[in-house]
Amino acid sequence: MTFADLGLSPELLKAVEDAGYTEPTAIQAEAIPAVLMMKDLIGIAQTGTGKTASFVLPMIDVMASGRRRALMPRSLILEPTRELAAQVAENFEKYGKNHDLKMALLIGGVQMGDQVKALNEGVDVLIATPGRLMDLFERGKILLNGCELLVIDEADRMLDMGFIPDIEFICSKLPETRQTMLFSATMPPPIAKLAKTFLTNPKRIETERAASSNKNITAFKVPVKARQKRDTLEWLLQNDQMETAIIFANRKTTVRDLNKHLQKRGFASSEIHGDMDQSSRLKELERFKSGDVNILVASDVAARGLDIKGVSHVFNYDTPWHPDDYVHRVGRTGRAGAKGRAFTLVSDEDAEAIDNVEKLTGGKIKVFGKSDVRVELVDPAVKPDAKPDGGDKPDQDETRDDKSNEDKPRDEKPRRSRSRKRGDERMDEAPRTRKPRRAKEETRDRAPKSEAAHSRSEDKPERSEEPREVKPERKPRSSGSSRPHNGGRNQDDEPVPAGEWNGPKPGFLDMGFKS
Repeated sequence: MTFADLGLSPELLKAVEDAGYTEPTAIQAEAIPAVLMMKDLIGIAQTGTGKTASFVLPMIDVMASGRRRALMPRSLILEPTRELAAQVAENFEKYGKNHDLKMALLIGGVQMGDQVKALNEGVDVLIATPGRLMDLFERGKILLNGCELLVIDEADRMLDMGFIPDIEFICSKLPETRQTMLFSATMPPPIAKLAKTFLTNPKRIETERAASSNKNITAFKVPVKARQKRDTLEWLLQNDQMETAIIFANRKTTVRDLNKHLQKRGFASSEIHGDMDQSSRLKELERFKSGDVNILVASDVAARGLDIKGVSHVFNYDTPWHPDDYVHRVGRTGRAGAKGRAFTLVSDEDAEAIDNVEKLTGGKIKVFGKSDVRVELVDPAVKPDAKPDGGDKPDQDETRDDKSNEDKPRDEKPRRSRSRKRGDERMDEAPRTRKPRRAKEETRDRAPKSEAAHSRSEDKPERSEEPREVKPERKPRSSGSSRPHNGGRNQDDEPVPAGEWNGPKPGFLDMGFKS
């Protein structure tokens, strides 16, 4: 079967051919004719199987006839995230280039000015997130009573408990005689019942069993202690021939901390989460798509619908709280017939969550073992000469060496001072072991030096501090030769008994404490 067999217009077929597609996927083959017949629809298919094109293509032909009016969009597509909304907009631009259709994108995180201007000029297709749409509606900047067609994408999440009031409010402002479509990768029974309240005699298209995993994806679970997750993740990034990877975490703080850690370890990574503004999120996504970075650490904001080609690995740093999210996360790899691998790090705290995932998918996830490693393992007793392929992380031994090298300059001063002290002790002890004649000769030789040193100290009275002015008042320990400026003992002094102070005598001891 080809796209020409589905009843699409010649202009649309040319755009599809220019995009490089010739045969429709299973969901597209069943959904496109139904949409062209103006039927309500519930479409369920795996993520990555072309759900977006299954409603974008027929919508372009349906909207080709008719005229647009200011503030009154003719069709509405609701998306759960800004990224997914932007991606659908890209699809409309790509496939609708041969049609005179005007599209507007209403998402948060950007200024309203351009969005309001586009609405005033009239739009055929409005792609929006619920929050920004309701905001503009309450300000009177948009009217929904002219909408002929409604699409709710990622319906399982959009119709989740937190979104039901928003969806009900928006649907109440739409005309009753409209065509409504819901598309999603998963459809739990309670959510399916709620979805049916918005549709009239819908046709249900289910190309795969609900929540089934993609056959092109090899999934593993890795039992690990919570404290060992980072080390395990680094090992997998290095040893599983990773090309590009998305790492999912449940919390935004975990996303930020994990990205910083990977960058410190030498990986080319970036992050994306809900706290980032729209421009920053799009910038990081573009860096990942262009190959500037090959690791994207993300929250579930990036799990739904994002079509990024060539993702070889998906890592669930945390097991998702909602079982449906597992299907969406893993679906970022193995897209368009490519092979992919998915790893879920399972700690003791994740036991219940992984059980729920396995119940939803209807099968046990394989435990990662030695036979599944992509590169040849080296005996831990033998240090490898080269780093394993697929990772930029420095070796732990090299890291320790680097740290020790960084610490060396800090330790040099104390080490030199200790060596000087040892040298001084040797100089003090040496005369005792030498013959008396040599000791006397060295004493004569050193006497001028000590006098020169003493004279140099007297030449600098202006730079010395007040405590140093007391030094000339000290009494020498012996009358033979003058004491060196550094306060060391004279070599002719009598040995001091063990346990008593043998260093320079502090000046403050001469004040009122004389015996």
